[in-house]
Amino acid sequence: AAGAILAAALLGLGVGFAWRGARGSEPHLTELAKAPADGRHRILVVANETVGGRALLGEIRNRARGRECEILVITPALTRSQLQHWTSDVDEALAEAERRREQSVKAIESVGLRVRSEVGDSDPNMAIESALLRFPADELIISTHPPQRSRWLERGVVERARRDVNLPITHVIVDLEAEKAETPTAA
Repeated sequence: AAGAILAAALLGLGVGFAWRGARGSEPHLTELAKAPADGRHRILVVANETVGGRALLGEIRNRARGRECEILVITPALTRSQLQHWTSDVDEALAEAERRREQSVKAIESVGLRVRSEVGDSDPNMAIESALLRFPADELIISTHPPQRSRWLERGVVERARRDVNLPITHVIVDLEAEKAETPTAA
């Protein structure tokens, strides 16, 4: 009897989570920090593994060209599984995000730009929302893998940002595999 009650409770919990996830959510506009009147153009970049990709670096450089800019890169601390996320087993995710954060700073500084960076929430959209409360961005760049390999595109990260964030948003697709294939190997 106890097993049947436990099974029914787990089944009900699973159905509840599935129903809640299938409902979606009401769209809401993300609150933006108030920009100081200092004449700087502020660019918020959200990237994970694609932080050093040539397409992303080129887009950042183009957006900053000829302007006094402030650039903030957010690297979400992504867990490998939902179980890790639910159990708050995030140590490995935080260490990996910190490594990517450091790589992003080096890559962007290598093209002559000043940048600061932070590790963000595991949900890229929550990371964006949180950053925009503190950083008065003028535009947002979201970098993903190509559609066939991007979990962010599969989860609708870019579409949700376009719906919820009242800023110009540029989506940059970085194909790291193609970039590696194009790079000649040292002999």
